[in-house]
Amino acid sequence: MIFRQLFEPLSSTYTYLIGCEDTRQAILIDPVVNRIDHDLALLRELELILMVTLDTHIHADHITAALHLKQRVNSRIGVAAMDRLPCADIGIVEGRPLKLGSLTVEPLHTPGHTDSHFAFVAGERVFTGDALLIDGCGRTDFQNGDSAALYRSVTDKLFALPDDQLVYPGHDYNGRRVSSIGQEKQRNPRLGQGRSLEEFAQLMAGLNLPYPKFIDHAVPGNRQCGVCPTDLPEQMKAYCQTMTESRQG
Repeated sequence: MIFRQLFEPLSSTYTYLIGCEDTRQAILIDPVVNRIDHDLALLRELELILMVTLDTHIHADHITAALHLKQRVNSRIGVAAMDRLPCADIGIVEGRPLKLGSLTVEPLHTPGHTDSHFAFVAGERVFTGDALLIDGCGRTDFQNGDSAALYRSVTDKLFALPDDQLVYPGHDYNGRRVSSIGQEKQRNPRLGQGRSLEEFAQLMAGLNLPYPKFIDHAVPGNRQCGVCPTDLPEQMKAYCQTMTESRQG
């Protein structure tokens, strides 16, 4: 498997490139719109053909590049089937793997951060989006979030993977790049160390996090697979700068 971990600094988002060495077909997981040109340059450098983009969920902190990558290179858009987005080409469902050449990606429905959140297992790696972060997890107080659902997603599904399964999260704000299931089971202060559902729910209820600054723009745009709002405030235009400047078609 060809693998690259990419980073978008404005939202501290990790994008993941995986590719088949035989067919040169590739997938981008959680691509960010203001990194389109960088991602396409890397695909050209590696002589890969982008076939599919996958989003772990409808993001609240950045605009996905899915639609604009489709316009640029004719890639297909994969999102949770339950979101019923008219712009999607592939509806992601647990138990229905995505196969490209020698690549097999197994979707795991991991609700809690959002109700339609998915993680993706590919070989020795699991791409956990915002469900499981390194020493943390995504918040559960918007987009139909549910702390009990997130607890079950992590403890019943993700922690059921082998301990040496590598964990690649959707974000990290401290420069960390990778963990493992075994490490998160032992060290994660929110969900590891045998923490109970009641303890986790109480912890999440007491976070008192600020309202996400980009959510009112990102969610509507991402429900269209990556459309930047026309009324974006000046201080947020960097989130969509490349999209407005890049050639389309």
